[in-house]
Amino acid sequence: MDRAQKEQLVDELGQIFESSGVVVVAHYEGMTVANMQDLRARMREEGGSVRVAKNKLAKIALDGKPCASIADYLTGMTVLAYSDDPVAAAKVADKYSKDNDKFVILGGAMGDTALDLAGVKAVAAMPSRDELIASIVGCIGAPASNIAGAIGAPASNIAGILTTLEEREAA
Repeated sequence: MDRAQKEQLVDELGQIFESSGVVVVAHYEGMTVANMQDLRARMREEGGSVRVAKNKLAKIALDGKPCASIADYLTGMTVLAYSDDPVAAAKVADKYSKDNDKFVILGGAMGDTALDLAGVKAVAAMPSRDELIASIVGCIGAPASNIAGAIGAPASNIAGILTTLEEREAA
């Protein structure tokens, strides 16, 4: 890798560190190519990405970034999992670490907040952006359906009473 390629990689990593909602750092020693492809596919499904980069270049890219605190985790064979959604990468990484013991989460960052292993697990337990939106829409839609039911209820009650009265008169 020549100097220009290294500079380009540092720029790309800098963009990742600046724009990602969450960055998770993990060791991947002993994982096969198939395992890594599976991790990448799972991450892609949730809108995240996985990046393996030289620790030295990643540390250079971290300089002056909000998540510079993760530099301490960049030792050994590390992989970066990141996403724009503040919880997607953490969710996928946490679930994947349960399925594959060779994928070991070290920590991460959410903006300028440093996360240790417990912090990443706490973020992973939070609902995703899409789950929150669905929950809010459900809350907004519920009162409207209750109002419609309440408005329609008196009419159906009157119809039921009239039917009962007609049945009594006929009998």
